[in-house]
Amino acid sequence: MPPEQPASPSSHLFPGSGLDAAVVPTFTAEPGMMPATVLPEHELAPELAHQLVHDELMLDGNARLNLATFVTTWMEPHAAALMAQTADKNMIDKDEYPRTAELERRCSRMLADLWHAPDPLTAPGCSTAGSSEACMLAGLAFKRRWSARVGPSSGRRPNIVMGADVQVCWDKFANYFEVEPRVVPMRGDRFHLDAEQALARVDEDTIGVVAVLGSTFDGSYEPVADICAALDDLAAGGGPDVPVHVDGASGAMVAPFLDEELVWDFRLPRVASINTSGHKYGLVYPGLGWVAWRDTAALPEDLIYRVNYLGDELATFTLNFSRPGAHVAAQYYQFLRLGRDGYTRVQQHCRDVATRLATQLGALGPFRLLTRGDELPVFAATLDPAITHYSVFDVSAGLREHGWQVPAYTFPAERTDLAVLRFVIRNGFTHSLADQLLADLRRVLARLDRQHGPLHDASDSSFSHTGAPSPR
Repeated sequence: MPPEQPASPSSHLFPGSGLDAAVVPTFTAEPGMMPATVLPEHELAPELAHQLVHDELMLDGNARLNLATFVTTWMEPHAAALMAQTADKNMIDKDEYPRTAELERRCSRMLADLWHAPDPLTAPGCSTAGSSEACMLAGLAFKRRWSARVGPSSGRRPNIVMGADVQVCWDKFANYFEVEPRVVPMRGDRFHLDAEQALARVDEDTIGVVAVLGSTFDGSYEPVADICAALDDLAAGGGPDVPVHVDGASGAMVAPFLDEELVWDFRLPRVASINTSGHKYGLVYPGLGWVAWRDTAALPEDLIYRVNYLGDELATFTLNFSRPGAHVAAQYYQFLRLGRDGYTRVQQHCRDVATRLATQLGALGPFRLLTRGDELPVFAATLDPAITHYSVFDVSAGLREHGWQVPAYTFPAERTDLAVLRFVIRNGFTHSLADQLLADLRRVLARLDRQHGPLHDASDSSFSHTGAPSPR
């Protein structure tokens, strides 16, 4: 007997969809089960396949109510349509898609200008699959410059200095590229790297210092200018001349618009490279990152591959190869659509919502604010020590029952005693939504006040998604 094939659709399986239960073949040994381990034997009608996948994805959380992620969850319909129209363009094919390559080059120059590169037209830069790749490229440039200085057969081991608040991609970089990570732990109320701690760990084999403009743990800026000044003094006194990379995954698309007086970028001669996430406060759907170097001297020539297209030569330096050009097209759309005024308006709105929400959260009574959303539009809060009958993990679980995703997690080594809730405010999150969040939070707290002790803690498997900062 021939295998069952999709029949002509009717309307019995999904009312209004025109799909019939009879068109569903047996996927696995159990009729009606969605395939999970074995490729189905037969085709499905596209409408049915779409409906089945769509229905399964309805069980995901609502991305707009996700205050855990830094990643963009809303774009204008025009931008989303542009991404759909360009999803089939491969960024690596410069010959076939020269205009996509040109849009990447324009975006790179705009960012170099935004970050005050000495000559934005010649400053090297590129798009990446996200800030993780961008950070690894910057770290690799650091290592190659150090290797050229000490010699390939020196037998010495390079190291990189960073705070415990860095994103996990820097641990990956150190592991994958065989660099010793010198991590400054959190102590007391110091939650990120400072100049004194950075200087204490630098030596002749330090390839660079990583300063974070916007910690994923609490939204605070690290003191980039102070760190650079300390390293300037060290070099002037005969010590090692160590470059700085600014991991501006979020802050590099916030500070230029809201904190113009803050000097953190290429205005500091010691800053060799900067990265940002186009898919965070660059306002593009995931995954897109950017990295820029202050000048050609900061990026070793032997790391660059050159591609010729239409009689022009394009420099490329990436770890990934094929990826869609849609994100670059969307980034250029956002730059064109918003300009400086638009980005300032969007980021200021996010900060206004964050600071207002933080103030109102602090006024509720049970919480102690660590930050207030006045740097990144992100803030963290812990419970007052007097609150012992519930935990931040209980609060997170209670909010999830109302559809909100607010992460609860402990801080890194030497401050694992500190458990917090973190609120990330992004484009599309309004004052009205913040008010609804507060209303639901009050309901959760009223219920938790009747508990006799915490029901959830950091070891609870249901909180495995909240145990680390947002992915890149």
